[in-house]
Parts: sequence; C-alpha cells; structure tokens
Amino acid sequence: MYSKLVWIYRQLARRVTSVLPRQVRFAVFRNLIKCDVSPPEKLVLKVAETREELEACLTLLHDAYVRAGFMKPDPSGMRATIYHALPTTTTLLAKYDGKIVGTISLIRDNPLGFPMQKIFNIEKIRKAGGNIAEVSALAIDRRFQAKGGIILFPLMKFMYEYSTKFFDTRHLVIAVNPRHIGFYESILFFKRLKQNPVAHYDFVNGAPAVGAHVDLKTAPGIYKRYYDHKEPAKNLFSYFIDLNMPNIIFPDKRFYTTNDPVMTPELLDYFFNKRTQVFANLSDDQKRRFHEIYDLTAYQKVLPALPQGGDKETGHTQRHQRFSVICPGELALDDASPQGHFRIQVVECSMNGFRARTDRPLPVAAKGLAHIDLGRADRSTLRVSILRKAHNNAKTYVVKVEEPDLAWRKFVNALRKASIHSDLDDATRFLQ
Repeated sequence: MYSKLVWIYRQLARRVTSVLPRQVRFAVFRNLIKCDVSPPEKLVLKVAETREELEACLTLLHDAYVRAGFMKPDPSGMRATIYHALPTTTTLLAKYDGKIVGTISLIRDNPLGFPMQKIFNIEKIRKAGGNIAEVSALAIDRRFQAKGGIILFPLMKFMYEYSTKFFDTRHLVIAVNPRHIGFYESILFFKRLKQNPVAHYDFVNGAPAVGAHVDLKTAPGIYKRYYDHKEPAKNLFSYFIDLNMPNIIFPDKRFYTTNDPVMTPELLDYFFNKRTQVFANLSDDQKRRFHEIYDLTAYQKVLPALPQGGDKETGHTQRHQRFSVICPGELALDDASPQGHFRIQVVECSMNGFRARTDRPLPVAAKGLAHIDLGRADRSTLRVSILRKAHNNAKTYVVKVEEPDLAWRKFVNALRKASIHSDLDDATRFLQ
C-alpha cells in the first residue's frame, strides 16, 4: 500500500513540475535530494568478482529491463551482453543485508566501441582529451525504488569515486530513456549530446533513447556552485567529493592499474557459452576482436572459433602491447637544473616505453632518469628519452625506455600474462 501511495504521489508531482520552466523544474528536483551521509553497515558497495555476484547482478538487470520493456525475457534469466565479457568493463554492485540490490556497469573504450556509438557521435568528447567510459546496465531492486536514494545515491558515489580514482576516466557518457534523462541533467549535470533523441535504440529492444555526457574534470566546480551551500543531506558536492564512505570496498591491488578484469576463462565459458548465446551470436569481426583481446591459450579454448580461413591478425594488434595504468612518478633530466625536474603520471605502458602526463612541457629529445611508483611497494628507475607529444594531447608525452630494469620487466610481464586483477599479486611468477 505504501509503495502504491508513493507511486501516485510521484505521478502527481511529475505532472505538476512538468509545466514549470526547465531551470525552475531542475532546482525543484535538486531540492528534493536526500542522501544518507551515514549509511547503515548492512550496505556494502564493491566490484562484482565472483560467479555468484555477477549472476545476481545480471539477473537483477534482466528483471528490471524486462519490466521496463527494454528487453524480452531471456531463458537464462540474465541480461548478459558482449560488453560484460570485456576485461575493460567493470560491474559495480550494492549489497544490502547480504543481498545484491543494485548494479551498474562502466564500459571503458575498447575494440568493440561503446554501445551508444551506434547512434550517437562522441568525437567532440574524444577531442577534449581524457578517457571515456559509458555508464550502462543500471538496475535497483524494486523494494528500494520507492525509498528515495538509499541505494541509488551510494551507487552513484561509488561510480564517481571509482571513475576518478581507479578507472582514470574523465568523461562519462550515457544513453537513457527520455523519461530518465531529467535525473542525470538536473542532479548530476549531464549535458545532452547534440543529436535529436533516438526513437528506437536496438540495444534496449527498440526503446527511445537520449545521449548525454558529463566531464568529471569540471563537474566538482559545478557541484560546488549548486550544492555546497545546502544541508549535508542535500549537498552532493560534499557527498561525492569529501565524504569518506566506509561502505565502499575498493579493489585491493598490488599495482596501480586502471582495469579490474574478473572474467576467468571459466566465467567466460559459463556466462557466454553455457548460460547464454552471446558468443554464439557474435559476428565474424567480433570473433576476431575477442581473439585479439583474449590472446592467452586458456581463453582461446572458450572463445568461438574464428571464421573459416580467418585469423586474428586484423591490423589492430600492436608491436608492443600497451596497458592502461595510473602510476605517479618523477623525471629528472640530465641537465641537472631545478627546471629539469618534473612530476609525471604514467597512463599507458609497454616494455619499451610509456605515455606520461605532466603539467609542464617536456623538451623533446631530452634524456633523463624516471622514478615511477608501480604500486604499493614496487618502484622502477629507468633511463628514458622524450620522443614526442602524444597525438591530440599537448600535456601527454611518448617516452622511450632505454633499458627496462627488473621491476619494470616484472610489472609489464605481469600485466601481459595475468588473467584477472588478483593474479598481479604474485607478479614474480610472470618474470622472464
């Protein structure tokens, strides 16, 4: 009965506010925010890692999408897509009293592209620089949908912190149903992409969709302007930026990597071969790309066979495999002057080089010594030379490693041969 009354109230409120000017309507929505700055201990937020956690998330998502008309019921009772199979996709979850009651997925740029790219152009966002992730697969247990933001806001805070601190993401993009876009625009300050709303979006069973984007580099300033004068329960600036929420359990990692892959060969086989038909329905090009992504023998055994006469050499592989990381460091050029010392952040690495961000221009062709923190207790010291500025990014440089030291070789080999993020804890066994 309570849920029914809440639903009636919300329908009436929506009709009343719909006639207000846009800015007034958004201000009303922001004033209705109520965040619990001290969530109960029974609420836990973490990355989905185990088969049981992943299955519960995909089941919750399936049921929510079926109710909303975004998909037809699947015999598996799960909504598993090709994007869930990628090592660059991370599924976040919320548990309440031991039961999974909320989930959302972050899809980083990958060889398959983003789901929304089929209908929205994001090239302008790419040109702004920084990594992009698509927010997808959001679902909240029905029992909590009528209880304000008890699950939604903690899940959004987890998404924000994970994106900025671990996923090395600057831009979040979404494609949502038109009736939900108001939340993202008014509360989180997403901006609509400059296309007309799409009438039929195949990824969600032909439902209409609106594309939107938020720049996490500028978002804190916007949140401060609109929220920082409000009481704690309505202050999303403090909630997202300052609040330490012990309910969030971040991955415990040895190295400063940005991806947290959890799909073992066994999990890939279970979810995408045995329980669903995802791998069976891949196009020939998608099969090739998955073979490129998962090039270890154990994975090749569970992937669908390549097309007759095909191979995985499609021009996408690189001579030296690169890995996404976020490692702080220092660079001292050989000139020994005070101006020759730079703080850097390594964001991509291979055995013979890396890309690094810096707040000051680096002199191209200069040589020096780089000290890089690879993880909690791992540090590498390398002789390097500055090759050039990275393409379309004035603050990122391509750096050549003249001679990798033991720590660097161990680090890169571990990244190359590890199946899931927990494998990196024992990096010594990957040393060649």
